[in-house]
Amino acid sequence: MASPRILLCGDVLGRLNQLFKRVNSVNKSAGPFDALFCVGQFFPDEPDRLDELMDYVEGRAQVPLPTYFIGDYGVGAPKVLSAVSRNSGNQGFKMDGFKVCDNLFWLKGSGKFTFHGLSVAYLSGRQLSNGQQFGTYSQIDIDTLRAFAEEPGIVDFFLSNEWPSGITNRATASDIPAGISDSSGSDSTVSQLVAEIKPRYHIAGTKGAYYAREPYCNVDAVHVTRFLGLASVGNKEKQKFLHALSPTPSSAMAAAEISAKPPNTTLSPYTLVDQVDRPKETTKRASDIELDSQYWRYDVSNKRQKHGNGDTNKVCFKFISSGTCPRGEKCNFPHDADAREQFLRGVCLDFIIKGKCEKGPDCNFKHSLQDDGENHSCKRPGSSHTNANRSKECWFCLSSPNVDSHLVTSIGENFYCALAKGPLVQDHVLIIPVEHMPNTLSLPADSEIELGKFQNSLKVYYKNQGKEAVFFEWISIRGTHANLQAVPVPSSKAAFLKDIFTLAAEKLGFEFVTKKFSNNSEGRKWLRTQFDKNFSCFYVELPEGSILLHLIEENEKFPAQFGREVVAGLLNVADRADWRNCTIGKDEETKLAENFKKRFQVFDPSQ
Repeated sequence: MASPRILLCGDVLGRLNQLFKRVNSVNKSAGPFDALFCVGQFFPDEPDRLDELMDYVEGRAQVPLPTYFIGDYGVGAPKVLSAVSRNSGNQGFKMDGFKVCDNLFWLKGSGKFTFHGLSVAYLSGRQLSNGQQFGTYSQIDIDTLRAFAEEPGIVDFFLSNEWPSGITNRATASDIPAGISDSSGSDSTVSQLVAEIKPRYHIAGTKGAYYAREPYCNVDAVHVTRFLGLASVGNKEKQKFLHALSPTPSSAMAAAEISAKPPNTTLSPYTLVDQVDRPKETTKRASDIELDSQYWRYDVSNKRQKHGNGDTNKVCFKFISSGTCPRGEKCNFPHDADAREQFLRGVCLDFIIKGKCEKGPDCNFKHSLQDDGENHSCKRPGSSHTNANRSKECWFCLSSPNVDSHLVTSIGENFYCALAKGPLVQDHVLIIPVEHMPNTLSLPADSEIELGKFQNSLKVYYKNQGKEAVFFEWISIRGTHANLQAVPVPSSKAAFLKDIFTLAAEKLGFEFVTKKFSNNSEGRKWLRTQFDKNFSCFYVELPEGSILLHLIEENEKFPAQFGREVVAGLLNVADRADWRNCTIGKDEETKLAENFKKRFQVFDPSQ
């Protein structure tokens, strides 16, 4: 697959006609390009240019390719962006851009999304404290990026409006543009963020100058970062405002490529910034109380709190989004495991936190929330514990209006098979109980016969393609409807499964209980004897007959997507570890399911 082709632009200042004329020229001579990312002020700096911008916003002129901007300030910005925010299509939790008009998207606040395999993080607005609604970023936006910085994987692009302070430290003096001052138009917060995020490319505007710094090393990372400052569109000095890149996504690069360092690589400019900007820590920083505010995001006054201390109207967003919080028990905001688990299951974050989603039926995420009832029912706040309501809300109950029935490939008496939504690889299958049960180990023992048939059929099907089957299940005490995941792994890599799962467990601080069996049936019987409904657990069934089991302690933090993340690492597709990065349209899903059914028909035990 060819690397995505990206155009980068500095401050647009409302000069869209001039920008897109240049873009069309470059696209014709060196394209086609997949997207344009704009940093710095996007809106006009004078009223006379507002009509030009509105021609595009209102559809009288066409934006030639997908264009994303973070400079949400300037003449006309409040009016345009207020209307964009009210648009029903832009409601809900979105990080991949609010649609302004065809091909024009506003990256609001801060976030991270995947574009053609590239991991893109951004910080919208500037550091101002006048309380204006648009054009500034908040402490919440900063904290969101810090949470993302702790997630595995490398960020390919980081977009900011202002330059990071200290970027010219350790740089070759002759390369620094004349008149550039680190104290003017630079942001120390951006420098702290970029030192944590460690992107491969950092793009910024606002200084009105073009500057391509030498690559620099990152602390605690093998890859280098390249900083690119871009001039404004139509600048009198005719400095470069448009730049083209075609980077291979880091998730598709070999380790040697990622760690390669050009001869002109320098040390990190931010280690000097840290020494200057941050006083040495004593046993407790004076700013600890203020820093507490970095770890919450949403009002949850209508949600049951699990902590007796702290602010009962807020939860720790850092914990919900990343699964960890560096403040640990010292954090003043609840670490809500329920909200974290639902977030990982793809439930709409607005629904989880607020109990509602303004986007309603147009939202791409699920609007069902589980509670701690003894039956682990899927429900909205205020709903009953009845099986009927569970079936209506559940993703996997065949009678539910929420079930993706077009993904179902075969149905037996006790189990059915469906292609995974957002599959890790082709032919990634879920084996799901027909009955609404929280795990496959709680079903009647005689149902294991049918489960074994499905597993054996998938093994043979994968074997005919030169692959082996690995099965894994995450069983949560708050689980709703079980699914046993079946992922095909090339036979050449199957032998490494046990080692990579063991290594991943060591990194999380636990050790699997491992037992090998001569057949699948005996292994499943043993699992049933080990299972305790009062504890969560995770297990893997390996191709060579071994089962790896981990019983999870009450206060232990365990990643809900652990199995998928480990297999993604083995297959070198880390960008697909989160199923939400892999979703496709319903038509394409339907086509994949139909093709799978045709290929699997001869093996299908339900036929």
